[in-house]
Amino acid sequence: MKFICFTLLFVSGITDSISERYEVVGSADPVFAVAGEDVILPCSVKPSISVVDMRVEWFRSDQKDSQVHLYEDHEDKNTDQIQSYRGRTKLNHPELQRGDASLKLSSVRVSDEGLYKCFIQSKSWYDDTTVDVRVEAVGRPPVITVDGFDHSGGLHLQCESEGWYPEPDLEWLDSKGVSLSSETTETHRNTDRFSVKHTITVHHSDKIHCRVRLRHHMIEALIISSSNMFSSWRTSVIMISIAVVLSVIVGILTAVFARKNRDYDRLQNEKRTLQNEKRTLQNEKRRLQHESDQHLQLLKTIIPKVNVILDADTAHPRLIVSDDGKQVRDGKRQTERLDGDKDRFNNYLGVLGKDGFSSGCFYFEVQVNGQTEWDLGVTRESVNRKGSIILSPEDGYWIVGQYEGGYWAYESSYVSFSRSMNPQRIGVFVNYEKGLISFCDVESMSLIYSYTNQSFNKKLFPFVSLGYTSNVNPIPLIICDDY
Repeated sequence: MKFICFTLLFVSGITDSISERYEVVGSADPVFAVAGEDVILPCSVKPSISVVDMRVEWFRSDQKDSQVHLYEDHEDKNTDQIQSYRGRTKLNHPELQRGDASLKLSSVRVSDEGLYKCFIQSKSWYDDTTVDVRVEAVGRPPVITVDGFDHSGGLHLQCESEGWYPEPDLEWLDSKGVSLSSETTETHRNTDRFSVKHTITVHHSDKIHCRVRLRHHMIEALIISSSNMFSSWRTSVIMISIAVVLSVIVGILTAVFARKNRDYDRLQNEKRTLQNEKRTLQNEKRRLQHESDQHLQLLKTIIPKVNVILDADTAHPRLIVSDDGKQVRDGKRQTERLDGDKDRFNNYLGVLGKDGFSSGCFYFEVQVNGQTEWDLGVTRESVNRKGSIILSPEDGYWIVGQYEGGYWAYESSYVSFSRSMNPQRIGVFVNYEKGLISFCDVESMSLIYSYTNQSFNKKLFPFVSLGYTSNVNPIPLIICDDY
């Protein structure tokens, strides 16, 4: 029988003096960069005070484990920097004295496009701003080729170009600058660049322009369709057409019977292959459903109740743990805590439960309703709690989480779930001896994810988190006892 967890939101924090507050500003408009060139990502504080003694962190807000550049304790510390940014980022240290923390990004790549967060933190205040970086890559000049005539004598022209990003616009223009409609258009993407190909038919002599352009760049090619070109192409097309027709007739008569037999055999083989694949998929579906039903039945019938109390001594300094240890929320400001600092998370908004478990089964529930970024599950007591953390079983974390509207888990790689999910309360079930950790949506009692065949030799502690320090959401995560 399910009950509803009631929460009490309370407000607490440290009142900062007005002189210590500042605003981090960037660019209201997107910053456009050209692939291969350098770009400056603007970021500064208002009023213009020195940020030399502050923490300045640039990271990708559209990615996990996304550190682009870190300045702290008067020096750059880029050991956890994304590999693709190594040697390409730079802060102008003299400008930090004037409150300018703009980042220079060298040799821009198409993969650099996205949302960047500039986060500046003093001892008693912090703020951030988002910079939207758009990348343009200029491709090769367009090439116009003559591709023959149609039945009415019109001249087929083809224009193509490659190496562009984002997808460019291609248009045909006559000598007066009037746009001509393309008859066929093709666009292909190779890795991170686009190639385009358009065709057109002209019926009179003229200067024809093919123009390829992006928002800030444009290249065009010119061809003059003269009357001599029309007459020479007509003669060539007639001679070629006669030869092609004769060759086609002979080829058709020779190949038609052999092709008929080959096509029949091929279709029969494809039919048998599809039938086998269908049976395999049906068997796998039944196996997974059976496994899911077993896990859910286990959760419904064997749920030892454990009293989870969060350990405030392990919580990140920004987190506020309620007196009864049942709720944790982001207080936004980092508080000074001298006791137990060696046990605290310092970059990840995490907190452990006070009691660990080293045998049998245990189960607890966490209400996540209203919170947009969270991770929860179990972890070993000895896990690393400093700096950037990979929430994987290899590093002692067995969790599921929500980030930017999606749901995920991590084993050998990230596993994402349907965005249509919207769990309000997550149940966490652990069978220590069987190496099983399962997560379910409590309301629907549907299985979300299971870690199976795990091996434990130390105590496992409940773990909840509000993500990285970029997440500012006052709604608490709540340990629920009413199940």
